[in-house]
Amino acid sequence: MSFATVPDLILEPMIRNALLEDLGSYGDITTRTVVPDDITYTARINAREDAVVSGMQVAQIAFRLVDPDLVVATHKPDGAPCSAGETLMTIEGRARSILSAERVALNFAGRLTGIATKTAGFVAETEGTKTRVTCTRKTTPGLRIVEKLAVLHGGGSNHRYSLSDAILIKDNHIAAAGGVRAVLEEVKAKASHMMAVEIEVDRLDQLEEVLEVGGAHTVLLDNMDDDTLRKAVALVDGRLKTEASGNVTRERIASIAATGVDYVSSGALTHSARTVDLGLDF
Repeated sequence: MSFATVPDLILEPMIRNALLEDLGSYGDITTRTVVPDDITYTARINAREDAVVSGMQVAQIAFRLVDPDLVVATHKPDGAPCSAGETLMTIEGRARSILSAERVALNFAGRLTGIATKTAGFVAETEGTKTRVTCTRKTTPGLRIVEKLAVLHGGGSNHRYSLSDAILIKDNHIAAAGGVRAVLEEVKAKASHMMAVEIEVDRLDQLEEVLEVGGAHTVLLDNMDDDTLRKAVALVDGRLKTEASGNVTRERIASIAATGVDYVSSGALTHSARTVDLGLDF
């Protein structure tokens, strides 16, 4: 599977900040002290466990920012499955440069591979259904774009990237604005016709009001049990896209998908993914 890529230029600032944080005010004093400047090596990033790869583009940028003369070759691209012991990337050049970029490259790659792997596990549970697995905005501050890319590498879909992407009316908006009808009437009066609108409900009577008033494109069915989800999907009858959210685990996702919802969203894809064990070996 091929994936749309984000230009390196967009990703570079976050990776540069991570390198500056790690290098501190005086650079890698250990490497500079004990490794001669003229030593060259070929290093390999190897997987220590089975996974779905993400973060190779980010790792490559990290090595290049430290030393543009390093020769970096990716053997397992983002989105590819890998097995324990496989080489994901080789880096050839000055040993000092490789060692100085190592930790930042591995921190990103391990974290993002963990997200892609967790996402792939969720997606596998929806096989044979129309339901698509999507992430949320529950991401690490400053890392949202690469964490959402990792969700794509795992076969998932992306929800909105920021508050400015779409109108998503949550329960607190409804409470503050005076109810479902009130918020949807405001949307119909003020929102651009180009703006997607999603509204959250947690009861079927709220859903009935959404369908009556109109103005939304998607309804978020929050913390509903499977029986209620089935009733909600039947009530919508294709008039809106449906998204299930809340209490979504890998153990439950198959039964959620079986209700017929279009999407199931989970913050766990990003906020609870385990970092995959990757190592750099000389």
